[in-house]
Amino acid sequence: MFHVILYIIGGILLLSVIAYFVQEKFIFKPEKLHQDFVYKYDAPFEELFFDVAPGVRINGLHFKVDAPQGLILYFHGNTRSIKGWARYARDFYRYGYDVVLVDYRGFGKSTGKRSEAEMLSDMQFVYEALIRQYSEQHMIVYGRSMGSGFATKIASDNSPRYLILDAPYFSFKKTVERFLPMLPVKYVLRFHLRTDKWITRVNCHTYILHGTRDWLIPINHSEKLQAISPRKITLIRIHGGGHNNLPSFPEYHNFVRDILKY
Repeated sequence: MFHVILYIIGGILLLSVIAYFVQEKFIFKPEKLHQDFVYKYDAPFEELFFDVAPGVRINGLHFKVDAPQGLILYFHGNTRSIKGWARYARDFYRYGYDVVLVDYRGFGKSTGKRSEAEMLSDMQFVYEALIRQYSEQHMIVYGRSMGSGFATKIASDNSPRYLILDAPYFSFKKTVERFLPMLPVKYVLRFHLRTDKWITRVNCHTYILHGTRDWLIPINHSEKLQAISPRKITLIRIHGGGHNNLPSFPEYHNFVRDILKY
């Protein structure tokens, strides 16, 4: 029996070491683009480059409208690149807002070695560059899935008009623990993205949109976030919505319209 316990402990330790070093391949699923790739969209846009540090360049897309009411800074999920995520910009620019989407390090044309601190610093650099062009009171920060952590951190360190979270997690650790309950995730995980911690410092009103049938990040994550500050956080349930299909529900677009027009 003692030998069995030792084997189990040894197996967990081995898996923990492996998980520590290979976790980026499981967390991030980027689409990489050649630097000479040409974006093509029907709507007016400009390609952006943010030179954060030597060897670190963040690529973005800026969709523009005439006489914008403000700017929405969109942080996407853990897959693909802004080449594909850009299709969601129309959900916002049709209501008279400019939209900027950016790729994290190693996604699309963005360069640089990933770490949580450096990625968060990149997004703060982007935010500071944008508020030189737009008043913060007309800035809205939007985070989708993994991007909800980045969006919440930016909102906690700045003063945008609104924070909008789409299918957020309570903390990244809680999400990973659902799939790897046998591992000491607290010590293995190198990316924690503490939405639960940062949201306590967000001063603007926060809107959370979450599908009631989201199996990847269950809606109880958003319910726990909303419970942190019920007066400052509005939870909007998209009934029947999953993790990746909220824009297919008319209710989603109705709520986005109402938030932006408020």
